[in-house]
Amino acid sequence: MILFPPAKINLGLQVTAKRNDGFHNIESFLYPIPLRDVLEFREATFCQLKTYGKPIPGKLSENLLCKTWGMLKKHYDIPPLEVHLLKSIPAGSGLGGGSSDAAFFLKGLNDFFQLRITDEKLMNLAAQLGSDCPFFIQNTPVFVSGKGEITEACRVDLSGLCLVLVVPGVHLSTGHVFSMIKPGIPDLPISEIIKLPIARWQNLLHNDFEKIVFIRYPVLAKLKQELISRGALYASMTGTGSALYGLFKTKPETNNLAKYGTTYQYRL
Repeated sequence: MILFPPAKINLGLQVTAKRNDGFHNIESFLYPIPLRDVLEFREATFCQLKTYGKPIPGKLSENLLCKTWGMLKKHYDIPPLEVHLLKSIPAGSGLGGGSSDAAFFLKGLNDFFQLRITDEKLMNLAAQLGSDCPFFIQNTPVFVSGKGEITEACRVDLSGLCLVLVVPGVHLSTGHVFSMIKPGIPDLPISEIIKLPIARWQNLLHNDFEKIVFIRYPVLAKLKQELISRGALYASMTGTGSALYGLFKTKPETNNLAKYGTTYQYRL
């Protein structure tokens, strides 16, 4: 079976509280984008994960794909698998590539082996793998809260806009960045801001992690201003970084953006 797990961008990201379990409560709006990994698996005599493309930090045995197979194996009679992963979504960029791979693998295993796991249970299982994983089970634009596992349908249509995505050569640890955040209740919640015209988002829709990351990496703050100066309706860092994006009405000039990092351009 061949799957194509997509990346996501955050439209705003607010950290509202520190939880007793050590995690944080957040609010954000997640939107899938066309940048995709390629994931293929088939039955084998023993489990094996092979990766290609962009580098993946950490041991392969600790990869979320291995954890996904192990979690299902505890409850269902599934055989060993040979898994091939072609990484196009850079790790440590805030684009959710690892979570997407795990969620699509979970859905793929359910379909391939006809396990008949309900969507609700898939969401619960995905939440055990990571906070962004439930979003990728649905893979539609949603407002998220809690640790990120609580999803709520909310209509936001970016179709027709041009997305410019820039991924600098900076790998940021999600856990480390979260450890430096100071939670707070925003004056205006994201769920209300995203109902406003996109032209009003720039002064209202914020990613709380920019304050931390931009101090450490001023070049990222400069990149955001570069996107805005080129006519972006809205520009922001996604997740805990380091990728930034801009939403444009028409295709902008992007040649000089290569000095900041790898640049992608999509029509949404």
